[in-house]
Amino acid sequence: MDSRLATTHDIHQVLALQKQNLFANLSEAEREDGYVTTPFTYAQIREIIGLKGLFVTEMEGEIIAYAFAGSWKYFSQWKMFKVMIASLPKLIFDGKRINTQNTFQYGPICIDKNHRGNGVLQSLFEKMRLEMLKKYPISITFINKENKRSLFAHTQKLNWDIIDEFEFNDNTYLTLGFDMKNSVL
Repeated sequence: MDSRLATTHDIHQVLALQKQNLFANLSEAEREDGYVTTPFTYAQIREIIGLKGLFVTEMEGEIIAYAFAGSWKYFSQWKMFKVMIASLPKLIFDGKRINTQNTFQYGPICIDKNHRGNGVLQSLFEKMRLEMLKKYPISITFINKENKRSLFAHTQKLNWDIIDEFEFNDNTYLTLGFDMKNSVL
């Protein structure tokens, strides 16, 4: 298992993994095992790769997981993230006021269902953490309150802190913060 920065050669496999785990493509029962909500296009993935913000885990030539991490400028192309950006100035994490300069958006993260619970999350997150720590001391993400698997993974396995709650498109989301100095391995 190798966690690394993605290259443009990974885009088609990332898109395939996204399709398998996209909320809109899953039954209600399948959603209980976790899902991603933000669909990315080929061009958007290519852009984040150029910004060194897409991380993948590869096993035997197959991409089994991916994690996005990028500036608020990159993520502001989606309405949901504009809502988050507007809420940042009111948030405090670990005694620090949050803003677009001292934080970045982490996620979505997606792990092939056949590889969940085997340390892929921690390995992929640690690779991303070490790279993004070079620019940002704090990471911010959001999780749909109904996505119990993702919420458990982030709060219990990675030790993220819930710092806010907000509504968007008739869903309740939790905003989480993470101190990038903290290793998860």
